Amino acid sequence: MESGSQPASTTERSTHRFAELVGVVIALLTLTVPLAVIAHYSGGAQFSQPVSGVLSRPNR
Repeated sequence: MESGSQPASTTERSTHRFAELVGVVIALLTLTVPLAVIAHYSGGAQFSQPVSGVLSRPNR
């Protein structure tokens, strides 16, 4: 800060703090949402195993 400049006003400081808070929220969402989506979609996935051997046929 230069010696001849005015200190930041209260509204400028509150705007800066709000912008900083929004940035922190965006950063946290960027880190957590992909992990939550991966965990959600990978947790319940059950892949069917290929059937080995001969399938049984109904008796005729």
